[in-house]
Order: sequence, then structure tokens, then C-alpha cells
Amino acid sequence: MIHRRDLLISLAATASVFASPIKLGRAAQKPLLKPKRLQPGSVVGIVSPAGATFVKERLDIVVDAVKGLGLVPRIAPHVMERYGYLAGKDKDRAADINQFFGDRSIAAILPILGGWGCARILPYLDYERIRKNPKILVGFSDLTALTLGLNAQSNLVTFHGPNGLTSWNPIQTEYFRRVLFAGETVTFQNLKEDANRLMQVKYRTQTITPGKAKGKLIGGNLSVLSAIVGSPYLPDCKGAVLFLEDVRENIYRIDRMMTHLKVAGVLDKLAGFIFGQCSECLPDADYGSLTLEEVVWDHIKPLGIPAWYGAMIGHIETILTLPIGLEVEIDANAATIRMLEPAVE
Repeated sequence: MIHRRDLLISLAATASVFASPIKLGRAAQKPLLKPKRLQPGSVVGIVSPAGATFVKERLDIVVDAVKGLGLVPRIAPHVMERYGYLAGKDKDRAADINQFFGDRSIAAILPILGGWGCARILPYLDYERIRKNPKILVGFSDLTALTLGLNAQSNLVTFHGPNGLTSWNPIQTEYFRRVLFAGETVTFQNLKEDANRLMQVKYRTQTITPGKAKGKLIGGNLSVLSAIVGSPYLPDCKGAVLFLEDVRENIYRIDRMMTHLKVAGVLDKLAGFIFGQCSECLPDADYGSLTLEEVVWDHIKPLGIPAWYGAMIGHIETILTLPIGLEVEIDANAATIRMLEPAVE
């Protein structure tokens, strides 16, 4: 006769084997999925997974940008819906992404803008469908939740890159084409913005800790990334190269979010680190402040890993296209990110 205590232990052990909660880093056990590269005439699905688009002219601008890339735009069913500040209800915004991933004629998915809302739709995405139909998904800012969530749950290479309403200037467009059309293994380095000066003034870089490091590239907006720590939608950061950026956050808030990454054990797992631009990140006016540099150095220097500060990544005019989940090598002395393989097939 089985003792009741032994039976409970046996049942608990069985449950731990057969229960299938989604866990951090679980997708790392699956093969890396790369989307197919873009070709002239490829179809791009335009979605609104976060903030609402209140003026139709903004959608028209994104349509023109897609056409200007030599691609064919297709507009999601709920793209102009509104639910307060969101582009419709969570399940409807998720349904647009699920529909486009299931549509074999669509090669890429491009959001109109960020804002807030991508994290809310993560539980409603069909990750099995996404795994079976890998496509290019690109975006930044609030789209960090989406690019990281899809990578965590499907091991799909996603892209920290332009939203539809970004500048699409020649440099931004060139990098987009090199990574997603040509399938190049690009080396990213800050642009020389000060051709008429003797010295670099804008987008200067600083080495925090010298050296080189290899690892899968993970990162995006600090506020968004910090908010999904502990969820199944943050990729496993063990051995990763993490990059962070933000906008309009007081310095003490940056400190608080980086402290969150520290006490959650995220920073201790890293092989390398990059801090990008923190546009309009100012001290609180009511009391004394650390500088942004002091905050970053306090958290990163003790790790002893190759790290640098001032990357041209953030809420800036030119948004470069970086592969999320792909193996890269960084050089903290030269302030470079080198792709070790193409991000698309």
C-alpha cells in the first residue's frame, strides 16, 4: 500500500514532468530560426501592435515608405482602430500579427509606431504558428517587448530597427537593405556626424571595460525590457551581449531599472554590454543627482566584461537595423558590433 505522503511526492514529481509552463530561455533549446530575406516586390504587413494611429495621413506616410523600399504594403484589418491610447483591443492587435504570420504571401511585418501596448498582446500570440512561418519583424521602442518576446518563445531572429514612421533617411535605408535584403554580415559603428569639425562631438563613445566578447545580441528599450524581467518573454541572457537605450527618463529612473536588472540576476549572466543613447534623460530637478555616466559605470564596471557607452542606438534620427538573437562579436575598444553570420536566409 502506498503511503499518502509518498503518493503526493510521486504526483508532484509527475506534474513537474508533464506540466508545460513557458519558462525563460526555453526557446533556446529550439533551433535558431531565420526569416527569408526581402526581395523587390516582397509584401510587407503594416500593423499597429501598440499605440493608436489617430490620423490617417500617418498610415499613408508608412505606405509610401514601404513602396519607396520597392516593397508592396498590406494593411492589417485593425490598423486604424482605437481603444483609448491603444490601437484597438489586445486580442485584435494580436490577431493582426497572428494573421500575417500565417499568411505565406507576407515576407515582413512593420509596425507604424511604438508608444505602449506590445507587452499586453504577448499572451495572445500564436507562437507555434510563428515558429512554422518565420518572417521579418522589425521595430524599436515599445516594440522591444515584441522583438524580445518572439525571440524568447520561438527563437526567431527579430530586428531592432525602424518603425514605419521613422525617418527612412539614406543611411537608415542603407543599413535596412544591407541586413534584410542583401543578407550581409554588417559591422556597426557610430557614424561620423561631424565632418566639418576637427573632433567628434555628436555620438562619441567611451570604453567602460576594454576587450572583445561574443554572444547572441539581446536588447532594446530599457524601460520596456525591465518591465518583462521575470516573464517568459525575456530571452535567456546567459552569455548574451545586452544593449540598452531609453528616452525622456530621469536619471534616477535609469538607475532604478538597471538596479532591477542587477538584482534579478540579468547583468551577472552577460558576456558583453552596450549602452546606447538616452535622449532627454535628465536629472530630477528637486534633488542632487548622479550623472548618467556614473549610473552606468556603477552597474557595469564591476561585471568585468567588455562594455562600451554611447552607441548610436536609441530614439534618434537614424535607426540602424540590429538582429535580435543572432551571434555577434563586440569590440569595446573600437566600439563596434560585428555580425558573425547573416540574419536572413
